[in-house]
Amino acid sequence: MSSAEASVTTTTGAGLKRGLFSDNFISWAMTIGITALILIFLVMPLWAILVLGFSTPEGFGLGNFTRTFTTARFWTLVLNSLGMALTCTIIVTGMAYAYAYTLQRAHVPFKSLLRMAALIPLFAPSLVQAQGLVLLLGRNGILNRWMGMDIDIYGFWGVVIANALYAFPYAFLILSAALAVSDARLHESAEVLGAGPWRIFRTQTLPATRYGLAAACFVVFNLVMTDFGNPMVIGGDFNVLATEVYNQVIGQAQFGLGAVIGIVLLMPAIAAKIVEKRLTKQQQALLTSQARPMVVRPSGKRDLLLGLYAYFTMALILSVILIVVLASFVKLWPYNMSFTLQHYQFDVQNGTAPLWNSVKISLATAVLGVAIAGMTAIAVQKFKNPLTGPLAFLAILPSAVPGMVLGLGYVLAFNNPSNPLHFLYGSFALIIILSVYYNHAHAFLISSTSLKQISGSFDEASTMLGGSVLTTLRKVTLPLLWPTLLGVGVLFFMRTMVSLSAVIFLTTPATQVASISVLQLSDRGAVNQAAAFSVCIMLIVIAALLIVRGILWAFGAKHVTLIR
Repeated sequence: MSSAEASVTTTTGAGLKRGLFSDNFISWAMTIGITALILIFLVMPLWAILVLGFSTPEGFGLGNFTRTFTTARFWTLVLNSLGMALTCTIIVTGMAYAYAYTLQRAHVPFKSLLRMAALIPLFAPSLVQAQGLVLLLGRNGILNRWMGMDIDIYGFWGVVIANALYAFPYAFLILSAALAVSDARLHESAEVLGAGPWRIFRTQTLPATRYGLAAACFVVFNLVMTDFGNPMVIGGDFNVLATEVYNQVIGQAQFGLGAVIGIVLLMPAIAAKIVEKRLTKQQQALLTSQARPMVVRPSGKRDLLLGLYAYFTMALILSVILIVVLASFVKLWPYNMSFTLQHYQFDVQNGTAPLWNSVKISLATAVLGVAIAGMTAIAVQKFKNPLTGPLAFLAILPSAVPGMVLGLGYVLAFNNPSNPLHFLYGSFALIIILSVYYNHAHAFLISSTSLKQISGSFDEASTMLGGSVLTTLRKVTLPLLWPTLLGVGVLFFMRTMVSLSAVIFLTTPATQVASISVLQLSDRGAVNQAAAFSVCIMLIVIAALLIVRGILWAFGAKHVTLIR
């Protein structure tokens, strides 16, 4: 070897060593920083709930649980919550499965319209469904007042129907994805052997989608078990655990009792998540390299029946939303139905401030959420060290934490003067951070999935050309990942705009948000103003979706899914 070659080799080796040291430092620094943030803003609030739940005047013990569990009211609330959640889960899963089956396995016109209609409840706070039902079927609703009916929508069935409409799009998205995967060879083989449509459905379609059904059941159960917006508006004398937490903390400042019920609400969510994970591990790939996509053939009777069902369901979903829109344009529901725009002047307390607060918070959450979820996914997928395993677990932990429970944890953790971060309490910053970590799990999973689809050969090529970790991220990973990250930003924006249970304990008159205004106006009987706020929230979310979709189309990224 010549001296020149030796010099080049030595220089290259030294540069590689420095690069490895620098890359190693960067990967550890990023992993430790992200882990610290999750421990502070996710684990610490949950720990605060646990500590308060077990803290009694006599010291650390089970006194709070004993006092709570020995009251008849608590068990009534438990039975109400479980009965409502189970009933709603059965109804929603069945309806969403049939709806998704129609769109994936039948010939019906205007499928895009049907799909969009199913997703509309995602664009509004959860209590909008209860608002619409009250306007349709309440004491002063259209059917009771104008058609002479005597329907009592308040109570158990009102909450079930409202929550069913609220949870429907979540179940539909899961089941639609499950039904979209199919191998045409299996169906053709069954037909050759003489199996009819019902037998094919019972022996092939249903078993193939059982994991999707299980996931939909768990998601719906958790959503309705921990939602309090709909029960607050339409529940009447029917109370559930979620409304009890709100009443105890906001109404009576009973944080200890609220913590106990919060822990109780946390248990079924965690149990459902564990069962879902175990079922998912058992799932096997339905498509192989030899699989052929299924081509749906027309069938007159099937398509007619499923089409009628789908359009009836769409009409039900839209009627509840459209009645809220109508109420926002009439002077005084239902006594003076003349057209007016006065409710959009927002001459109520704080005026339009809550609406603009929501927009600012949602935009900030989208930016911060994309950065944190993206970096977390990169740390887990690209950096391999002893911390990435625990970090991956912590990253998906929010999926098992109800929003109301996490919000209560933030109050207990950051309203403590001994906490160095106490200065955040009562600020927009804390609401933004809560919104980021409440939606963190979904955003992290989307980002991780996209990162897994990027071939490792790109990273290898960049490293061989002398690129550092930061150079590879800036010039390779992020340019390939940006459409997904933009979609994640939409997810954060949309969910923050409509969030209710997660932020209910953190808002103050100075940090009021639009979804809380809807609840308070509904509670005061200001139906028209509440409807106007709801319509504005929906329009803002839809406008954001259209703007981002336009950006993606302009840059050629047409196949990025914004709602999932």
